[in-house]
Amino acid sequence: MHVIHWFRRDLRLTDNTALAAACKTGEVVPIYIASDWKTHHRWTGAARQEFLCGCLRSLAQNIGAVGGGLIVRRGQADEELEKIVRETKAGAIYFNRDPDPFGRAMEKRVEEMARRLGVEVRGFKDVAIHERDEVLTASDTSFRVFTPYSKAWMKLEKPTPQPAIKRLATPPNISSLPIPTLAEWGLQSSAQIPEPGEKAARKRLADFLRGSIFEYGARRNIPAGQSTSLISADLRHGTLSIREIYDKCSRLMAQPIDATQRKSVFTYINELVWREFYMQILWHFPEVLEHEFNAKWRGLKWRDADKNFVRWCNGETGFPIVDAGMRQLNATGFMHNRLRMITAMFLTKDLHIDWRHGERYFMQRLIDGDIGSNNGGWQWSSGTGADAAPYFRIQNPWSQTARFDPDGAFIKQWVPELSDVDATKFMEPPAGLRLAKNYPLPMVDHAIERDVTMEMFRQDFKD
Repeated sequence: MHVIHWFRRDLRLTDNTALAAACKTGEVVPIYIASDWKTHHRWTGAARQEFLCGCLRSLAQNIGAVGGGLIVRRGQADEELEKIVRETKAGAIYFNRDPDPFGRAMEKRVEEMARRLGVEVRGFKDVAIHERDEVLTASDTSFRVFTPYSKAWMKLEKPTPQPAIKRLATPPNISSLPIPTLAEWGLQSSAQIPEPGEKAARKRLADFLRGSIFEYGARRNIPAGQSTSLISADLRHGTLSIREIYDKCSRLMAQPIDATQRKSVFTYINELVWREFYMQILWHFPEVLEHEFNAKWRGLKWRDADKNFVRWCNGETGFPIVDAGMRQLNATGFMHNRLRMITAMFLTKDLHIDWRHGERYFMQRLIDGDIGSNNGGWQWSSGTGADAAPYFRIQNPWSQTARFDPDGAFIKQWVPELSDVDATKFMEPPAGLRLAKNYPLPMVDHAIERDVTMEMFRQDFKD
């Protein structure tokens, strides 16, 4: 029997749950269906699509190396899968489940199509170690707070990663489109992206596990240098398996390392759990994509996007740490996690602009843009989300600089206008004078805007 494997967020041959199951049944039709939107999309942009194209090229080469061939089609997934079923007389469609509501909606359409054709359809858990209803409270409800969720998550038995596919037989003479390019979406390259594909992803992971993971606890909030794993885009596109990452981290924990190193590894594992917590929130509360998770904050009087929003997007706010983060995002499709919090809080609590504008901008720029994690991070920063920072916890960009970029290394890398400025001047508002001739004064007074935010939340709480 021919089995179709529908590639989605699993662009790898190693520890791919649905693909491994499909390969046990006989000949596999591995297919990727490219989306057919043009020029603009709410949830993605040029940098992520360019990374995707590179991952697909890598995947096609890897499939070819084990005897198969990647089939590429373009359009609506259910319609294209129906065509390939009829062409190949396939008896089954296998895929790894998507955690977001858009992917789930398409899965439902594919399942309806398969039933109509009398074709078996099987969805597999792959994107997360624990998904959907696996981690629940004692009363079988969804967790709304991270710490108890993480404790319950840690107690569950973890699946063992599977080896890489060594042989994949694909039926001959199946028509395929070329690997997509940015031009097919009407896009142009916009960022200096990292090397895409499974091989590059595995190297990034190996480099991290050999060294900087042991300093992760102490350095993860430092934006200058490599203080994090740099594999978030690989997790997003599935060029790495979350099970393999967890398994390798657990093996490090079992080695004779000192207490500080062990704590650092555990801290990193905890970040993986945050990823699954936000997936679970999105699964049980899909309305968070449009509304505040905490219902009492729905109706807050946020400002709409305006010229201040444009300055924030461009990294021209006059707050060096904010501008450095935004320019890193625009240039590379990546932003350090600490900077994601600082820039998000600045937009929502200094400029009072609706978090949904920032959430959308990040998704259109980030290579690692994951709907659940991005939404969770934005709602956490704005004070409206699951396990959110209380509304009165407002990060001060000047003191954040003193804590996490005291020598100005990160700021000077991304804001070259300030390369010759004494770094101590990045830690407090300038006294009416520009930090550099071609760098703007701060667009707002943080202390004043903090009070505005406090009053905004207090007033809506009373209402």
